[in-house]
Amino acid sequence: MTTALLLLCTAAFAAGFIDAIVGGGGLIQTPAALVLLQQFPVATVIGTLKIPAFSGTFFAAAQYAKRVSFNYRQLGLMTSIAFVAAFAGSKLLTIVSNHFMKPLLLLVLIAVAIYTGLNKNFGNHTEKSHSVKREWLYAALISLIIGFYDGFIGPGAGSFLVLSFIGLLGYDFLKASAHAKFVNLATNLGSIVFFAASGKIIYAIALPMAVCNGLGGVMGARLALLKGNAFIRILFLLVVTGTIIRFAYDVFK
Repeated sequence: MTTALLLLCTAAFAAGFIDAIVGGGGLIQTPAALVLLQQFPVATVIGTLKIPAFSGTFFAAAQYAKRVSFNYRQLGLMTSIAFVAAFAGSKLLTIVSNHFMKPLLLLVLIAVAIYTGLNKNFGNHTEKSHSVKREWLYAALISLIIGFYDGFIGPGAGSFLVLSFIGLLGYDFLKASAHAKFVNLATNLGSIVFFAASGKIIYAIALPMAVCNGLGGVMGARLALLKGNAFIRILFLLVVTGTIIRFAYDVFK
Protein backbone atom coordinates (compact mmCIF):
# COMPACT_ATOMS: atom_id res chain seq x y z
CA MET A 1 0.00 0.00 0.00
CA THR A 2 2.97 2.31 0.66
CA THR A 3 4.15 2.09 -2.96
CA ALA A 4 0.62 2.65 -4.22
CA LEU A 5 0.24 5.71 -1.97
CA LEU A 6 3.53 7.17 -3.24
CA LEU A 7 2.37 6.71 -6.83
CA LEU A 8 -1.01 8.25 -6.01
CA CYS A 9 0.67 11.25 -4.37
CA THR A 10 2.87 11.74 -7.44
CA ALA A 11 -0.22 11.62 -9.66
CA ALA A 12 -1.98 14.04 -7.30
CA PHE A 13 0.87 16.58 -7.58
CA ALA A 14 0.83 16.39 -11.40
CA ALA A 15 -2.97 16.65 -11.42
CA GLY A 16 -2.92 19.71 -9.15
CA PHE A 17 -0.31 21.38 -11.37
CA ILE A 18 -2.27 20.83 -14.61
CA ASP A 19 -5.65 21.54 -13.02
CA ALA A 20 -4.49 24.91 -11.70
CA ILE A 21 -3.72 26.13 -15.21
CA VAL A 22 -6.47 24.80 -17.47
CA GLY A 23 -8.33 22.08 -15.59
CA GLY A 24 -8.20 18.43 -16.57
CA GLY A 25 -6.17 17.16 -13.63
CA GLY A 26 -8.65 14.32 -13.29
CA LEU A 27 -7.17 12.84 -16.48
CA ILE A 28 -4.06 12.02 -14.45
CA GLN A 29 -5.41 11.41 -10.96
CA THR A 30 -8.56 9.39 -11.72
CA PRO A 31 -7.07 6.64 -13.95
CA ALA A 32 -4.14 6.22 -11.54
CA ALA A 33 -6.49 5.78 -8.58
CA LEU A 34 -8.80 3.37 -10.43
CA VAL A 35 -5.80 1.16 -11.28
CA LEU A 36 -4.06 1.34 -7.88
CA LEU A 37 -7.20 1.07 -5.75
CA GLN A 38 -9.00 -1.71 -7.59
CA GLN A 39 -9.93 -3.37 -4.30
CA PHE A 40 -12.35 -0.53 -3.50
CA PRO A 41 -15.74 0.27 -5.13
CA VAL A 42 -15.54 2.90 -7.89
CA ALA A 43 -17.79 5.31 -5.98
CA THR A 44 -15.41 5.12 -2.99
CA VAL A 45 -12.39 5.86 -5.22
CA ILE A 46 -14.13 8.82 -6.86
CA GLY A 47 -15.27 10.13 -3.47
CA THR A 48 -11.75 9.84 -2.08
CA LEU A 49 -10.31 11.80 -5.02
CA LYS A 50 -12.59 14.76 -4.34
CA ILE A 51 -10.52 15.70 -1.26
CA PRO A 52 -7.19 16.18 -3.12
CA ALA A 53 -9.06 17.83 -6.01
CA PHE A 54 -10.52 20.34 -3.56
CA SER A 55 -7.12 20.97 -1.95
CA GLY A 56 -5.32 21.70 -5.22
CA THR A 57 -8.14 23.90 -6.47
CA PHE A 58 -8.25 25.84 -3.18
CA PHE A 59 -4.56 26.77 -3.22
CA ALA A 60 -4.65 27.57 -6.94
CA ALA A 61 -7.69 29.82 -6.42
CA ALA A 62 -5.85 31.64 -3.64
CA GLN A 63 -2.98 32.41 -6.03
CA TYR A 64 -5.32 33.72 -8.72
CA ALA A 65 -7.24 35.85 -6.21
CA LYS A 66 -4.11 37.92 -5.60
CA ARG A 67 -3.74 38.91 -9.26
CA VAL A 68 -7.10 38.66 -11.06
CA SER A 69 -10.15 40.88 -10.54
CA PHE A 70 -13.53 39.24 -9.82
CA ASN A 71 -17.16 40.28 -9.70
CA TYR A 72 -17.67 38.70 -6.29
CA ARG A 73 -21.48 38.94 -6.33
CA GLN A 74 -21.61 37.05 -9.62
CA LEU A 75 -18.98 34.61 -8.41
CA GLY A 76 -21.05 33.99 -5.29
CA LEU A 77 -24.04 33.08 -7.44
CA MET A 78 -21.96 30.75 -9.62
CA THR A 79 -20.33 28.91 -6.72
CA SER A 80 -23.67 28.45 -4.92
CA ILE A 81 -25.32 26.96 -8.00
CA ALA A 82 -22.28 24.81 -8.78
CA PHE A 83 -22.25 23.38 -5.24
CA VAL A 84 -25.87 22.23 -5.40
CA ALA A 85 -25.54 20.95 -8.99
CA ALA A 86 -22.43 18.87 -8.18
CA PHE A 87 -24.13 17.38 -5.10
CA ALA A 88 -27.04 16.31 -7.32
CA GLY A 89 -24.68 14.93 -9.98
CA SER A 90 -22.76 12.85 -7.44
CA LYS A 91 -26.00 11.48 -6.01
CA LEU A 92 -27.14 10.46 -9.51
CA LEU A 93 -23.75 8.80 -10.12
CA THR A 94 -24.52 6.29 -7.37
CA ILE A 95 -27.82 5.40 -9.06
CA VAL A 96 -27.10 5.23 -12.82
CA SER A 97 -24.10 4.74 -15.13
CA ASN A 98 -22.58 7.78 -16.85
CA HIS A 99 -21.13 5.86 -19.82
CA PHE A 100 -24.00 6.75 -22.16
CA MET A 101 -22.82 10.40 -22.29
CA LYS A 102 -19.25 9.73 -23.33
CA PRO A 103 -19.77 9.33 -27.13
CA LEU A 104 -21.49 12.73 -27.23
CA LEU A 105 -18.76 14.35 -25.14
CA LEU A 106 -16.11 12.85 -27.41
CA LEU A 107 -17.63 14.64 -30.44
CA VAL A 108 -17.95 17.92 -28.50
CA LEU A 109 -14.30 17.80 -27.40
CA ILE A 110 -13.05 17.08 -30.92
CA ALA A 111 -14.96 20.15 -32.15
CA VAL A 112 -13.51 22.24 -29.29
CA ALA A 113 -9.95 21.14 -30.11
CA ILE A 114 -10.33 21.92 -33.82
CA TYR A 115 -11.93 25.32 -33.18
CA THR A 116 -9.34 26.34 -30.58
CA GLY A 117 -6.47 25.21 -32.81
CA LEU A 118 -7.72 27.06 -35.90
CA ASN A 119 -8.94 30.24 -34.19
CA LYS A 120 -5.76 31.97 -33.03
CA ASN A 121 -7.72 34.73 -31.27
CA PHE A 122 -9.72 32.31 -29.14
CA GLY A 123 -8.83 32.99 -25.53
CA ASN A 124 -8.04 36.66 -25.98
CA HIS A 125 -10.29 39.11 -24.18
CA THR A 126 -13.41 39.83 -26.24
CA GLU A 127 -16.02 42.39 -25.27
CA LYS A 128 -19.50 40.85 -25.21
CA SER A 129 -22.49 43.16 -25.71
CA HIS A 130 -24.59 41.28 -23.15
CA SER A 131 -27.09 43.00 -20.93
CA VAL A 132 -26.37 42.55 -17.22
CA LYS A 133 -29.33 40.17 -16.98
CA ARG A 134 -28.07 38.01 -19.86
CA GLU A 135 -24.54 37.92 -18.43
CA TRP A 136 -25.88 36.70 -15.08
CA LEU A 137 -28.06 34.14 -16.87
CA TYR A 138 -25.05 32.75 -18.74
CA ALA A 139 -23.03 32.63 -15.50
CA ALA A 140 -25.83 30.71 -13.78
CA LEU A 141 -26.28 28.24 -16.66
CA ILE A 142 -22.54 27.55 -16.90
CA SER A 143 -22.42 26.78 -13.18
CA LEU A 144 -25.54 24.61 -13.26
CA ILE A 145 -24.64 22.49 -16.28
CA ILE A 146 -20.92 22.02 -15.65
CA GLY A 147 -21.43 21.73 -11.90
CA PHE A 148 -23.79 18.81 -12.48
CA TYR A 149 -21.39 17.34 -15.06
CA ASP A 150 -18.49 17.50 -12.60
CA GLY A 151 -20.45 15.65 -9.94
CA PHE A 152 -21.76 13.07 -12.41
CA ILE A 153 -18.80 12.43 -14.73
CA GLY A 154 -15.90 14.73 -13.81
CA PRO A 155 -12.98 14.55 -16.30
CA GLY A 156 -12.51 17.78 -18.24
CA ALA A 157 -14.90 19.86 -16.11
CA GLY A 158 -12.27 22.53 -15.50
CA SER A 159 -11.57 22.76 -19.24
CA PHE A 160 -15.30 23.06 -19.98
CA LEU A 161 -15.53 25.91 -17.47
CA VAL A 162 -12.62 27.72 -19.12
CA LEU A 163 -14.17 27.21 -22.56
CA SER A 164 -17.57 28.50 -21.40
CA PHE A 165 -16.18 31.59 -19.70
CA ILE A 166 -14.25 32.47 -22.86
CA GLY A 167 -17.01 31.69 -25.35
CA LEU A 168 -20.02 33.09 -23.48
CA LEU A 169 -18.61 35.79 -21.20
CA GLY A 170 -15.65 36.99 -23.28
CA TYR A 171 -12.94 36.32 -20.69
CA ASP A 172 -9.33 35.79 -21.72
CA PHE A 173 -7.62 32.52 -20.80
CA LEU A 174 -6.12 33.87 -17.58
CA LYS A 175 -9.37 35.34 -16.23
CA ALA A 176 -11.32 32.25 -17.35
CA SER A 177 -8.87 29.96 -15.55
CA ALA A 178 -9.12 32.05 -12.38
CA HIS A 179 -12.94 31.97 -12.35
CA ALA A 180 -12.95 28.27 -13.21
CA LYS A 181 -10.91 27.54 -10.10
CA PHE A 182 -13.51 29.10 -7.78
CA VAL A 183 -16.45 27.40 -9.48
CA ASN A 184 -14.54 24.10 -9.48
CA LEU A 185 -13.88 24.60 -5.78
CA ALA A 186 -17.64 24.69 -5.21
CA THR A 187 -18.29 21.59 -7.36
CA ASN A 188 -15.65 19.63 -5.47
CA LEU A 189 -17.13 20.73 -2.14
CA GLY A 190 -20.63 19.71 -3.23
CA SER A 191 -19.38 16.24 -4.14
CA ILE A 192 -17.36 15.96 -0.92
CA VAL A 193 -20.44 16.70 1.20
CA PHE A 194 -22.37 13.93 -0.56
CA PHE A 195 -19.59 11.32 -0.53
CA ALA A 196 -18.60 12.09 3.09
CA ALA A 197 -22.21 11.71 4.23
CA SER A 198 -22.36 8.41 2.33
CA GLY A 199 -19.15 7.11 3.95
CA LYS A 200 -17.35 6.81 0.61
CA ILE A 201 -14.07 8.63 1.41
CA ILE A 202 -10.85 6.86 2.52
CA TYR A 203 -9.17 9.64 4.48
CA ALA A 204 -5.87 7.77 4.96
CA ILE A 205 -5.42 8.01 1.19
CA ALA A 206 -7.23 11.27 0.53
CA LEU A 207 -5.29 13.47 2.97
CA PRO A 208 -1.70 12.69 1.79
CA MET A 209 -2.89 13.11 -1.80
CA ALA A 210 -4.48 16.43 -0.82
CA VAL A 211 -1.13 17.80 0.39
CA CYS A 212 0.56 16.86 -2.90
CA ASN A 213 -2.31 18.14 -5.03
CA GLY A 214 -2.21 21.44 -3.12
CA LEU A 215 1.51 21.86 -3.78
CA GLY A 216 0.95 21.18 -7.47
CA GLY A 217 -1.91 23.68 -7.51
CA VAL A 218 0.22 26.48 -6.08
CA MET A 219 3.04 25.86 -8.57
CA GLY A 220 0.69 25.56 -11.55
CA ALA A 221 -1.17 28.78 -10.72
CA ARG A 222 2.06 30.72 -10.29
CA LEU A 223 3.34 29.48 -13.64
CA ALA A 224 0.06 30.42 -15.35
CA LEU A 225 0.20 33.95 -13.87
CA LEU A 226 3.83 34.27 -14.97
CA LYS A 227 3.42 32.94 -18.52
CA GLY A 228 -0.02 34.36 -19.41
CA ASN A 229 -2.48 33.64 -22.21
CA ALA A 230 -0.23 32.11 -24.88
CA PHE A 231 1.11 29.46 -22.53
CA ILE A 232 -2.35 28.65 -21.13
CA ARG A 233 -3.80 28.33 -24.65
CA ILE A 234 -1.20 25.71 -25.63
CA LEU A 235 -1.72 23.73 -22.43
CA PHE A 236 -5.50 23.97 -22.88
CA LEU A 237 -5.17 22.31 -26.30
CA LEU A 238 -2.97 19.56 -24.85
CA VAL A 239 -5.42 18.84 -22.03
CA VAL A 240 -8.42 18.80 -24.38
CA THR A 241 -6.53 16.37 -26.63
CA GLY A 242 -5.81 14.19 -23.61
CA THR A 243 -9.49 14.25 -22.65
CA ILE A 244 -10.43 13.20 -26.21
CA ILE A 245 -8.05 10.23 -26.00
CA ARG A 246 -9.47 9.24 -22.61
CA PHE A 247 -13.09 9.37 -23.80
CA ALA A 248 -12.22 7.63 -27.09
CA TYR A 249 -10.71 4.77 -25.09
CA ASP A 250 -13.82 4.52 -22.92
CA VAL A 251 -16.12 4.58 -25.98
CA PHE A 252 -14.27 2.15 -28.25
CA LYS A 253 -12.62 -0.29 -25.82
